[in-house]
Amino acid sequence: MTISTPHNGGGIRAGKVRTLVATLAIDAGRAVSLADLADELWGANPPDNVLNALQAHAARARKVINECACPDRAGGILRSVLGGYLLEIDPQCVDGNRFLRLASQGASLLPSDPARAVELLEAGLRLWRGPALIDAGEGRRCRGAVALFEERRLTVLEDLVSAMLLLGGEGQAIAMLQQLVARYPLRERFCELLMVALYRVGRQGDALESYRLARKRLDDELGVQPGALLRRRHAEILAQDPVLKVPSALWREPYSAADSSLLTA
Repeated sequence: MTISTPHNGGGIRAGKVRTLVATLAIDAGRAVSLADLADELWGANPPDNVLNALQAHAARARKVINECACPDRAGGILRSVLGGYLLEIDPQCVDGNRFLRLASQGASLLPSDPARAVELLEAGLRLWRGPALIDAGEGRRCRGAVALFEERRLTVLEDLVSAMLLLGGEGQAIAMLQQLVARYPLRERFCELLMVALYRVGRQGDALESYRLARKRLDDELGVQPGALLRRRHAEILAQDPVLKVPSALWREPYSAADSSLLTA
């Protein structure tokens, strides 16, 4: 999820140029107005001559893109249009959009074909080469895209672990979930899945201990109690409820396919 030039492995170094390219890539195939670009690059403190500044940054971006990404394409892919600029590429050439599509496809196959879901979800995660839109600036569009990507990445990890459990890979899933719980201790879904996985391999005591630690963390850091679903899982484990062994225990509740909307929708 970095901003780089595809064929030389290097990045676009100038900060404003990176922000310009990132903003256009988020809306790949669609024009972004000069006003929106100015707001993304400078916010409430634009330069005296915004149009000239945008033209200068666009010229620098166009030079790098044309030299490194599409040297044989006449006119390049960064185009000036009436009232704005356009990155003239298929939205699926943007790795962020490919990630969202793979995430959606993997989630939709989770109930019926978990093996294929694993393939798709892992393919999506392999597109990550670092934090989303790193050094792309603090503008509204880029920050919104970062929030979307980061949340969807966590959801993909949840779906991936669920698929592993459906395929009988409890050992691998437990190891992965233990790392995720340590890294994201306030994300209840990871703890819930870990509790279910531990219970399924006969580690009821460890499952209950996971709940106790989650409850303590939530109380210490946020002053809240676990959510309704986590409390219900705790009660089911205490009661050794058979529902914990059925596939539906692994769905997000209510289960729904991941949001299939792309950034360019």
